[in-house]
Amino acid sequence: METKIIKVTDKGQISLPIEIRSSLKIQQGDELLITRSNNLVVLKKIKSSDFKDLLMHSERVAKKLWSSKEDDVWDNI
Repeated sequence: METKIIKVTDKGQISLPIEIRSSLKIQQGDELLITRSNNLVVLKKIKSSDFKDLLMHSERVAKKLWSSKEDDVWDNI
């Protein structure tokens, strides 16, 4: 396990240490998924095409579910 202490800039940005970027083969333009659970933050290198397809599908499904007028009846119960 590699451990480094980094600082957050006034714009909320961080820099990944070169040793970690190199070992994970993270290059300029790569996309990372950030996940938070309580006080734990995890970054994971992703294939952007796979994640974007999943995200677009999830957004379409969510819009269909949230925009259904039939479900508005439950708001009055």
